[in-house]
Amino acid sequence: MTEQERAPAGVDPTVPSVARMYDYLLGGKDNFAADRAAAAHIMKLSPNAKEIAQANRVFLGHAVHAVAESGIRQFLDLGTGLPTQENVHQVAARVSPGSRVVYVDNDPIVLVHARALLAENADTIVVEADMREPKDFLRHPEITGHLDFEQPLAVLMLAVLHFIPDDDVVEGIVREVREVLPSGSYLIISHVTVGELQGDVVGEGREVYSKTSAGNLTPRTREQLAGFFEGLEMMEPGLVSTTRWHAESLDPSLAGPGGADILCGVGRVP
Repeated sequence: MTEQERAPAGVDPTVPSVARMYDYLLGGKDNFAADRAAAAHIMKLSPNAKEIAQANRVFLGHAVHAVAESGIRQFLDLGTGLPTQENVHQVAARVSPGSRVVYVDNDPIVLVHARALLAENADTIVVEADMREPKDFLRHPEITGHLDFEQPLAVLMLAVLHFIPDDDVVEGIVREVREVLPSGSYLIISHVTVGELQGDVVGEGREVYSKTSAGNLTPRTREQLAGFFEGLEMMEPGLVSTTRWHAESLDPSLAGPGGADILCGVGRVP
């Protein structure tokens, strides 16, 4: 069977997808030749690309476990990506069975795989929506019907905001999400920074991403990312590299050689 025949309706396997590239970096199999070629190019530019992707996934598990232990029973995962091991609903359920989870994405292949995985899980749903339109997803009837926005919840935006080039749009998304979060809720974010990469390498990497379905990748500074959490109570160790968030339980190899980095943080609404 050819890749075109394997691809779900509406999916062009010749156009790299950031979700499938990430799947490849994590060692998954839900990717096509174009995704692997684009990911290989990124790994040449940033030798630690695979390691920071894996560290970002480890961060997801640690962060969800930590906020679930604090009493959170509701999770909204924006730009969830392809299902892999240790998904939000799996981590949360180990701490508190019955936790309610909503996955949000607008990538057709992500939706196909996620819905197949979760077909018999009543506590977890998948909703097609665009995270660039917070007014739409925050009022989406499936989301508001599954989650109680009067009670604390955790909102995850992991390795997705850097695919939106406009700083004002990104700041608006974070602001509107924060405005609906009741006291005791958590905001969980990870985001690419340039790390040790030089300007010309960053430019070449952005050129690779310009040819993907996402159309771009925009690294942001520590100062910009810190602004997302302004006024929140930061969970230790604060805003740090994913390779340092509770690094005592992280495989040392995930620190990887020099290259780009992903900063992450967990903030609690007072």
